[in-house]
Amino acid sequence: MVNNASLILSIVDHFSPNLAQRSVARARVSSDPCLPARLPTTGFLQREAEQNAPRAVLRQLRRSPTPPSPTTEYHDAPEDIPPHVEIRGSVSSESDQTSSTRSLFSFSRSQPSGGWKEPQPFEVFRAIERKDIMFLMEVRDRAFPLLLRKTGDATPLLHAMRIGQSHRDVAILLLGAFSRWINHLEDSEINLPRTRVILKALRTNLKLGIDYGLYKSQSDLVASFMQTLVMSEGEKWIRAQVSSASLALRSGNAGKPVSTAEAAVRKFATKELSKADAIAALEDYVANATTDLLLLGAWAIALESIEGQPIPVYYFARDDRVFKAFMDRVNTHQATIRRVLSRRLKWQFRVLQNVLEGRNTTYRRKVEILIEELDDGDGV
Repeated sequence: MVNNASLILSIVDHFSPNLAQRSVARARVSSDPCLPARLPTTGFLQREAEQNAPRAVLRQLRRSPTPPSPTTEYHDAPEDIPPHVEIRGSVSSESDQTSSTRSLFSFSRSQPSGGWKEPQPFEVFRAIERKDIMFLMEVRDRAFPLLLRKTGDATPLLHAMRIGQSHRDVAILLLGAFSRWINHLEDSEINLPRTRVILKALRTNLKLGIDYGLYKSQSDLVASFMQTLVMSEGEKWIRAQVSSASLALRSGNAGKPVSTAEAAVRKFATKELSKADAIAALEDYVANATTDLLLLGAWAIALESIEGQPIPVYYFARDDRVFKAFMDRVNTHQATIRRVLSRRLKWQFRVLQNVLEGRNTTYRRKVEILIEELDDGDGV
């Protein structure tokens, strides 16, 4: 559109000068502002995606709980090497591959060099009093049991705590050494008599640190205590709870398998820990142990129909060791699992795999998603 107002005014001025001089009042446009709705922030969209994406994946699994029918080529493939399935290294092979790395962290297992002599207990106590951190770290790497040995009526940790607030950092350092030893313990040494003795001594020292309230400064202290407790005396309890988790999984959503497993772990932790705030600091361990009970229970059901290796119970609640062992066995027996397991169990396998894989989501959030699907969902 062309604005011809100037031309019209020129013509009017030419024929009627008086009319052109007259000012024409222009009607004022009333103000009526309108603001568009604000778009969501990137942070809001990210949170929505993290919450809704896992649910969408699980809803899709529920709609088609069984995978597509395998082809003839698939049936002809050997069971132990299924096609199009990535074979993950077994836990034992991973241990072999990382043995050179773990040798750097071996504590009492490494042979001392020719120029080093194992210190006497009084020297360890003296190093604590002097805050000789380098000496204590050398003892940790070369003669770890000395950090647990009771001399008179005190262990090195108790001695550091008795000195008072000035040596609190030394006590926390010792607790860190205890947790480090647990995390780098070789699978092949779990059942050795010497290891059992060390685990019991560790349990006593870690419980002492909890009673003194050091878990407030050492975030993984409570989890380390529960790990040593389970590894030293908890095998019977684990097997009983795995049986309960298996029964709940057989019943489907009606059995509330996730809630059943979580309640068992919380009851066990409450029995062993008297402090309420210490139990609150255990949330990550509870979530990790809950998912491990579900994995162990699901695989126990599968072993009734297929010939496979059980998952060692000493993997329990040690980060993602149970999940790795579970996936290693699932990948190895993929063909048999497709043929003989029930429709419900195969769906539960797929839900556990989809929810638990990856490290971007906390264990607490993973448990919440599993409750929504395996306990409160429509089921299969």
